[in-house]
Amino acid sequence: MVRPRGGPGRGRGRGRRSRWDDAHAVNVLVEYPEPPESLCTDEEEEEEEEEEESSDEGSEDQVDESEDGSEDDLGSATDLSTPVPVAMWDFQHCDPRRCSGKKLARHGLIKEMRVNQKFRGIVLTPHATQVLSPADAPILREYGVAVVECSWARLDEIPFGKIKSPHERLLPRLMATNPVNYGKPFKLNCVEALAAAFYICQAKPLGDQLLSKFAWGSNFPALNHSFLARYRECRSSQEVTQAADQFAQEEEEERLERQFAKTELGGGYDAIPLPPASSDEDGE
Repeated sequence: MVRPRGGPGRGRGRGRRSRWDDAHAVNVLVEYPEPPESLCTDEEEEEEEEEEESSDEGSEDQVDESEDGSEDDLGSATDLSTPVPVAMWDFQHCDPRRCSGKKLARHGLIKEMRVNQKFRGIVLTPHATQVLSPADAPILREYGVAVVECSWARLDEIPFGKIKSPHERLLPRLMATNPVNYGKPFKLNCVEALAAAFYICQAKPLGDQLLSKFAWGSNFPALNHSFLARYRECRSSQEVTQAADQFAQEEEEERLERQFAKTELGGGYDAIPLPPASSDEDGE
């Protein structure tokens, strides 16, 4: 397998790590910055957890809708809705109040794995060399998907050599919508990474079920709609990589256009000349 190319806007390297590894380490979570005011806080999430637990039956009904034949542009009637194994290796780096993996565990939606414990399904890891694609759907359907729950700032502490699977994968370019890293490319947390894998591998109902446990969960497919819709159409890892590179190139071009427009205006939109105010009052 040829190592996929890097692209503009793919993240910043640290130390001796390659830009590719840093940019695609989408399955880990940084817990330190404060969440944006526009998103729910820890206290609000805790208050909503009781309501979410009482609405579990409603979530199951949402999963069953796909079996009835409903579909949208991010899913279809043939998408998998039967539960599959979902697992994580948790290295206790995260604040338990903000850790999406721990919240999924409290809901019984994810299994915690021990180091050296083998997982036969897809493992989302920054040490993989192949990008996840719809071609991996048969593996996910049979064996499930797992993530590594750790901090972006402490990747060097993780014994990735002891976290092995015959199907290690990277996630393509996606935007985080969690309260910690909202709007940042690649910085997905645990539940976002798992949901992304389900969306890409034709199992949207399972991704919806995981995200339904979070007040901000619906933001993820909304913000990443164009990414996910395009990746679902791909037939191979190479095609997904090309699509992600194209998205990165378009974002860079848009950024340069905005920068050029700002320069032309001489410092921003405040520099736009306005028509002089009329000295005559308008009659009624």
